[in-house]
Amino acid sequence: MERGNETSADEFILLGLFPEFRHRTFLISVTLLIYIMALGGNAVLILLIWADLRLHTPMYFLLSQLSLMDLAYISTTVPKMAEDFFSGKRNISFVSCGAQIFFFFTLAGTECLLLTLMSYDRYVAVCHPLRYPVLMNHGVCLQMAAGTWLGCVVNSLAHTTYTMVVPLCGPREIHHFFCEISAVLKLSCEDTSAYELAVFSMGVVFLLVPFGLILVSYALIFLSVLRMDSREGRKKALATCSSHLTVVALYFAPNIFIYMTPGDSHSPEQDQAVSVFCTILTPLLNPLIYSLRNKEVLGALRRVLIRGLFSQWNRRTKGLRLLNSREWLR
Repeated sequence: MERGNETSADEFILLGLFPEFRHRTFLISVTLLIYIMALGGNAVLILLIWADLRLHTPMYFLLSQLSLMDLAYISTTVPKMAEDFFSGKRNISFVSCGAQIFFFFTLAGTECLLLTLMSYDRYVAVCHPLRYPVLMNHGVCLQMAAGTWLGCVVNSLAHTTYTMVVPLCGPREIHHFFCEISAVLKLSCEDTSAYELAVFSMGVVFLLVPFGLILVSYALIFLSVLRMDSREGRKKALATCSSHLTVVALYFAPNIFIYMTPGDSHSPEQDQAVSVFCTILTPLLNPLIYSLRNKEVLGALRRVLIRGLFSQWNRRTKGLRLLNSREWLR
């Protein structure tokens, strides 16, 4: 164990999730269970959207992108955390730390923008239904998704490059369960206040502006819903929008707390607790929220299950017929 914690000049030590917590075996077991459930839930949602033609719409295309991001998002932190626990080693190489920062920031920023695009999709569907096929066609969705990914990759690359070239002093112990930018910068010898201001500015661009646009979109949606004559139409619109608003609240609130408030106003333990909610719990909750509160997704699940049971029954019936025909020929 001690040998595993020795570090070289090009390595860091991750202190892990709540290092003072006594029942760490229980903690990692629960985390792995959540990880497996999150992988399964998001994978099932992606397969349902791919397999059911009724879900081949812009709304569900964006939802499949969200599930894909959640799969990658939770996989940037949990496997390394589990590896450190079971191996007894907490070292992470310089390159691996940089890669973790890059992928984490890319996925976090992309998810912020994607949730904004999903609110725009709902706004067009409710407020401008006749123009929806033009404003939200397949080509537009692909362009929006590609632009979101590209912009966040460039932004994350800039932040990762700066973080990894900052001179560090003292023991390279990161008080976190993954390489998070703020935790790494605390090891710096230099004054990083200027860069922290840049991080705050990026927080405005990727958190506050998207969150404001989402609120404006839903304010306009609710005004349109109130003017609807159909009660069923109002219920359907509110059900779809409430699922998305729940996901928005679960994702934006913790990230605003971490990146839009002064770093010295919350402890490392608070940062870890909020990070657990963002990176581990939210990817589990997203597919549950969208499936349990969405009749179309539940209907697709029933159709896929019935189709699978029917095809299995059909194969067995054909097998029995073939066996009976061979016996009759004998």
